[in-house]
Amino acid sequence: MNKLWVSLVAGLLAVTTTPAADNKKEVERVENSGTVISEILDIPDDIPQSLLDKSECVIVLPSVLKAAFIVGGSYGRGVMTCRTGEKFTGPWGSPTMVALEGGSVGLQIGGEATDFVLLLMSPRSAESVLSTKVKLGADASAAAGPKGRDASAETDAAMRAEILSYSRARGVFAGISLEGSTLRPDNDANAKLYGSEVPAKDIVLKGTVQPPACAQKLLATLNHKSPKNASGD
Repeated sequence: MNKLWVSLVAGLLAVTTTPAADNKKEVERVENSGTVISEILDIPDDIPQSLLDKSECVIVLPSVLKAAFIVGGSYGRGVMTCRTGEKFTGPWGSPTMVALEGGSVGLQIGGEATDFVLLLMSPRSAESVLSTKVKLGADASAAAGPKGRDASAETDAAMRAEILSYSRARGVFAGISLEGSTLRPDNDANAKLYGSEVPAKDIVLKGTVQPPACAQKLLATLNHKSPKNASGD
């Protein structure tokens, strides 16, 4: 009888601990994204405050390797978080996992790991990425983001583009073109992170899940650095 109870308890422990073990990579991805955005936003000469304040969503892809794009079919993975509320006017909300696929000449920036940050400047771009695979430069207009504390948000690129992209490699931060690459929801990673299959659109637009603990730094940084959406100003 005792052996039976031991077996049952061991089985229950295996069931309850497996999800935590299974989502280790996703948790680390969210945590790393928080570290990347915190480091970048702590430097005023990186992303202009005016552009950050007018963004609806932010995508962070930490440690993407150039080699992955050269081989073809590989991709970088990261997270996307948006301001909550019907018109993206609330605090930054639960992250959804995303994947960056394909390549372009803009990715030829060295062999070391590169961090990418993308600003989504329109509700349409946000809803598109949450729903399906979006090709940058075709399905959504994209441009290298201007940088510097005095960079004007009124530049031609910023005025036209729905998605502004930046990179950081070897300590160098710059705007970079990702045209030709695609963004899509990483639904498998979402299922692991949240413990159930939840559509990316529901996570972001409907707030169906609470932010995981691993997203604390990511959301705290964005809510501190850009608490208000200025796109309607």
